[in-house]
Amino acid sequence: MNTTIRNIQLVAVLIVLIATIIAFFIEIKEMYDNRNIGLADLLLMFIYIEVIGLVRSYWETRSVRITYPMIIAITALARFIILQDKDNDPTNLIYISLAILIVAVATVVIRFRNSKYLKLTGKRITDL
Repeated sequence: MNTTIRNIQLVAVLIVLIATIIAFFIEIKEMYDNRNIGLADLLLMFIYIEVIGLVRSYWETRSVRITYPMIIAITALARFIILQDKDNDPTNLIYISLAILIVAVATVVIRFRNSKYLKLTGKRITDL
């Protein structure tokens, strides 16, 4: 039974990988056809790259590291904020800047969470 469930998971992960690669190339074609590359497009491509990394990590370890879903969620939130910029209101630049700042700060915190400088190595959240 466990082998069957594991095989179903691996097939599902393979489907996610194939769908992500197809979506990545569709996005590239769309940017080429439009002759326009926006920040939201780049963030979407970054999300695709992180999903591919998540699939690779899962395939190798058979577990999901929390880093990938966190980065994907933060990037998706930043992209959502940027896509709210439908009118030409200059105050929307504040939202775009905030979105970029959120992605940058969260990425740095996530990447360095096990750094010796933060002294979090080997500690559980309940130990802090």
